[in-house]
Amino acid sequence: MKTRFRPKYNIRKGDHVVVISGDDKDIKKPRLVKEVLVEEGKVIVEGVNIITKHTKPSAQNTKGGIIKKEAPIQLSNVMLWDGKQGTKVKREVRDNKKVRVSKQSGEVIK
Repeated sequence: MKTRFRPKYNIRKGDHVVVISGDDKDIKKPRLVKEVLVEEGKVIVEGVNIITKHTKPSAQNTKGGIIKKEAPIQLSNVMLWDGKQGTKVKREVRDNKKVRVSKQSGEVIK
């Protein structure tokens, strides 16, 4: 994907989010973002959308077997956690730096 038209998302790796739709929906429980897949518009969240993968034995994995891992979910299905609740985010310039600000509380999200 060209960097000129690369989308900008308010969710980053290491943020806490709540899942607002799907099988793992829980608005009160914040979870950690492991990875953001910008090209696909998806995010991998810790403990959400667990899949089982069957693997054959190989040189790296001599046993093989069933592996459980997180699969990506759509970015629209998660909401950023500001410390108290899930919130929408806007960007503002404060002290010549762009920061993410919670729309509900008005606090800066770090």
